[in-house]
Amino acid sequence: MIGKEHPVNIQRFKRLFALPALLALSACGGTAQPVEDALVANPDEWPSWGRTGHEAHYSPLDEIDTGNVGELKLAWHYDLESGYTPTTPLMAEGKVFITTGHSHIRAFAADTGKLLWEYDGGTRERATSSMGLGWGSKGIAYDTGKVFLVTTDGFVVALDASTGKEVWKMQDAPADGAPRQYNGPPRAFGGKVIVGFGGADISSARGFVTAYDAETGKRAWRFYSVPGDEANAGGAKADALMAKTWPSGWKKPDGSRRGGGGTAWNAFSYDPELGLIYLGLGNGFPYNTNLRSPSGGDNLFLSSIVAVKADTGEYVWHYQLCPAEQWDCTATADMTLATLEIDGKPRKVLMQAPKNGFFYVIDRASGEFISAEKIAKVTWAEKIDPKTGRPVENPGIRYQGKPGLFEMWPGPTGAHSWMPQAYSPQTGLVYVPVQDMGALIGEGQAGGGELGGGNGTTLIPEVDLPGNHRSYLKAWNPMTQKEAWRVDLPGTWPGGVLATSGGLVFQGRLDGKLVAYDAANGKEVWSFQTESPIVGAPISYRMGGRQYITVITGAGGQGVGMQTLGNQAIRTDYRLPRRVLTFALGGTDTVPPFAYEEPQPPADPTWKANPALAQTGAMNYGMNACLVCHGWNAVASGAAPDLRMSPAITDAATFRAIVKEGALKPNGMPPFPQISDTELEAIRFFLRTRAQQVSAERKALAERQAAATAKPQDFAGKWAVVIQTSAGPQQAVLDLTVSGNAVTGKTTAEQGSADLKGTYANGRIKLEGRASMPFPIAIGYDLTVREGSLTGDNSNGPFGTFPVTGVRAK
Repeated sequence: MIGKEHPVNIQRFKRLFALPALLALSACGGTAQPVEDALVANPDEWPSWGRTGHEAHYSPLDEIDTGNVGELKLAWHYDLESGYTPTTPLMAEGKVFITTGHSHIRAFAADTGKLLWEYDGGTRERATSSMGLGWGSKGIAYDTGKVFLVTTDGFVVALDASTGKEVWKMQDAPADGAPRQYNGPPRAFGGKVIVGFGGADISSARGFVTAYDAETGKRAWRFYSVPGDEANAGGAKADALMAKTWPSGWKKPDGSRRGGGGTAWNAFSYDPELGLIYLGLGNGFPYNTNLRSPSGGDNLFLSSIVAVKADTGEYVWHYQLCPAEQWDCTATADMTLATLEIDGKPRKVLMQAPKNGFFYVIDRASGEFISAEKIAKVTWAEKIDPKTGRPVENPGIRYQGKPGLFEMWPGPTGAHSWMPQAYSPQTGLVYVPVQDMGALIGEGQAGGGELGGGNGTTLIPEVDLPGNHRSYLKAWNPMTQKEAWRVDLPGTWPGGVLATSGGLVFQGRLDGKLVAYDAANGKEVWSFQTESPIVGAPISYRMGGRQYITVITGAGGQGVGMQTLGNQAIRTDYRLPRRVLTFALGGTDTVPPFAYEEPQPPADPTWKANPALAQTGAMNYGMNACLVCHGWNAVASGAAPDLRMSPAITDAATFRAIVKEGALKPNGMPPFPQISDTELEAIRFFLRTRAQQVSAERKALAERQAAATAKPQDFAGKWAVVIQTSAGPQQAVLDLTVSGNAVTGKTTAEQGSADLKGTYANGRIKLEGRASMPFPIAIGYDLTVREGSLTGDNSNGPFGTFPVTGVRAK
């Protein structure tokens, strides 16, 4: 029942959600669910990442609804500098608070957009490592007159919400030199500030979550997620559980750490009635469990949701998503709390759609497994056993000791990453930004592209697979574990979601649109065209009796430079204007037009093809983490500049000053002094080579999107083709046979040959095959014939997709 402390729209809520008799809604077969007081508390404000500790990204406001959303107009905006902006704003005390770049905090008047104060976290001047400087925080928190932030290099700061002045400041990261990055939003729950960090993809450092007293900054407790020597706030029970599931222990004979991880870099939730905080914990390092835990074991609390007492951090219960995880399987997606009518009784649940492709419903009081079903394409597991709650793994997914690479769905970017989902008790549906992205994975092999030193795994995250590079907004019914409706989205990186009591779901998109959907059926009812992509989630608040919607534009947030190749047809340029946009019914603001010029590669008359040097540079580019910000195969995602277009790559001295010496550190580009001069020049040559291929790749992309009129017989015979690879032009011969709409053939090149098969449709042929370079990879062709010439593109497993041109072979 709604308490008296929620006067806004109380009659509306009582009508819709009166207990114990719940009214059934007709929307999508969904059923209205009970409304918890904590879910709709303080409806005028948005003081936390998910608005409340329930992490539902749900606003109880309903002034803007499906009937009048067409009158939604821009009320105010603020232009931002280039930098990290896929973040979620806050609203409290009549102010909108945002974080951009490296903990640059701003406060605005929530009704007018007037800038009130600014604060710079100082990270760019202070950070000494690329992890400490990389990207920026996804959000901030507010409680009792203070704004809380965590800088990427690990300082927890409380600011006076009225003035922006520091109240207290603490260093969370131990002085052990382990690579850590604090890029998730802190939470302010129950008088505590909750902080986690990332870094388990490259280090076996021990994961932990820290709670600070919100008033004083004094550490309240620290919960460690994997075994170690330091005292754990989780208590003896937690330590015993961890020790039992790491039978090899966590130390090597020399005393160094063998395995670690379990970092909590994004997700926390809070139930004030139960007094529990829920921790979403991440993957282990090394990925390969034979290296991390040679004697086996589930390795708690990797890939787990853990409930702890809010006051002390004492362990209460856990649920592990992927026992003995070895696929970058994490529980770091947001955990939504709600009450659902199950078997005729209200039940307090936790709902999560994590990276592994299943949607979970768990009893949040006890940790008891209730249900889980696939929400995306999944190949690593057949199902979740309803009795044990453990996954029923598919054969082959345990890759140790097996040759070659295995196709794994979802890949390391997950079916659902950090972008917020939303839940509406009106419809009983959860609105999840979902992606279908597969990968290739196997045991680390010499020359096989092992991911990270000592990780023991070959993982190819960006690969062309059938059905790959797709994204959706899915409305999911947690009661039936079935999809209610979906919207296909452009690109492969779906934005965060907001649901409101006005029967609306808001989501930004990569193609530069903020869209409102009818929450019941997914029908688009309003949109606003922005100049830039939107990844961060919108929020809603009320001031002066008027409801507002606010969102920040800007691309970014993709993990390890992935999610770039599937977005090449979308304008995600780092230079596109980034703005705070705020909307209200009858708004009168406008934004100036933006004259966009397509970026062009710099003139480079001295460049000469050198495939061997380009290939070496490509490996150095990947192994030195350049792709983390600048994109897979140097195709930028919008998180950082596209280096193929940078004039710096044509001048060795300038390139050295930036990359090795830190000339652009004030702009957020960390120095990499460890890169040798030879490696540096190879990277620069790789980028110069990639710049030479931009024109052909753009032409191939446009050609693929154009209508094709070729007939099946036009493809038959031998073709001499040229593939514009990242290592320079490569020649091959295609020998094709066509029978009806079926196409078979063989491709022969200097590196070897492969058999192909595929189909003809709509003027094009699509072929697939397998090759060994030196490990098995998938190759493919998407081709048409225009004016007697073959044209299209070739996908070479992890190495990318490249333009193809061909003529009849003599």
